[in-house]
Amino acid sequence: MGSYTYAMTEEKVILVNERDEPIGLMPKLEAHEKAVLHRAFSVFILNDKKEVMLQQRAHQKYHSPLLWTNTCCSHQREGETNIQAGKRRLIEEMGFSADLKELFHFIYKAPFDNGLTEHELDHVMIGYYNGEPIINHEEVEDWKWMSIEAIRTDMQQHPELYTVWFKIIFQKFYHFLESHVV
Repeated sequence: MGSYTYAMTEEKVILVNERDEPIGLMPKLEAHEKAVLHRAFSVFILNDKKEVMLQQRAHQKYHSPLLWTNTCCSHQREGETNIQAGKRRLIEEMGFSADLKELFHFIYKAPFDNGLTEHELDHVMIGYYNGEPIINHEEVEDWKWMSIEAIRTDMQQHPELYTVWFKIIFQKFYHFLESHVV
């Protein structure tokens, strides 16, 4: 697919205002260099034991390598709904498909050690799956199931092991996850 090949060479993110209205496109790296607000998403997969599937980001990622985070996250492409983007990325990173539901969105801005800044309007989605993923090692180093309570405890004891956005989502919004368990 021609557009897919192009997206892999220089993926563009959707620039938005604070009302999530698109205002343009920009190469992903440039958006992170300039700290421009853009649309993103975070997917949380839970199983029937009320555990969250976490992924450890691949060691070669240009920011937050080897940190633990939610099941998958990325950026929507032009013309793609949040749900379509979440499902696409879930397959690309974790090797399985699940129905997703949007919970909420929020804006955050976080600088990284490497001089880049994440400034995102992040759409948080939830889905359910009980199998094992088939991880894409270009994106994902490892994965595990953890209970919401275990994540909260570990995050308090070892905050340096988790991505910035996952800590923000979890600290502010874990009650959304608890109320949406199967």
